[in-house]
Amino acid sequence: MLVVLFLASRRGKPRPWQIVAGQYLGFITLVVVSVVAALGLTIIPDSWVGLLGLIPLTIGIWTLARGLRRNQADDDGEAKITAVGLWGVAGITIANGADNISLYTPIFRTSAPADVVVMIGVFLLLVAVWCGAGRLIGTHEAVTDALERVEHWLVPAVFIGLGLFILIESGVVLRLSEVFA
Repeated sequence: MLVVLFLASRRGKPRPWQIVAGQYLGFITLVVVSVVAALGLTIIPDSWVGLLGLIPLTIGIWTLARGLRRNQADDDGEAKITAVGLWGVAGITIANGADNISLYTPIFRTSAPADVVVMIGVFLLLVAVWCGAGRLIGTHEAVTDALERVEHWLVPAVFIGLGLFILIESGVVLRLSEVFA
């Protein structure tokens, strides 16, 4: 997404500062929603909150299956991302990253508050790194073409991996094996 936005910025809209500010605005919105959701999950016993790892796992499997069914002709007909200004970029960031709430919420819920603060700080730093990388990559069409070829399996693989990580690290897999043993 960032690569596409920075490619568009070469034509004047959106401006690079609007892309960066929009990324931060959208990302901070997603983090706030995730923190509020994580706080709301305090009614779920800690020993079972790791079941929320099923959400990104399911999204990853569903996205991978959908991607495998889709052929190249379908990809050519997809709508292109367009944004004009800060609010447009923030809206795209939120829409594109809304599924991250399913990742952040259980991680924030199962982590110590100090760890959550560190994670958010790292996330904010990485937004800047992603913006810089997006700008650099956005000027190289060969790289963009290569990323588009692997995107259909790379994104689902990340979601599946994170879902499994949440399930395993929270101890839910072990508890389920004890329940069904």
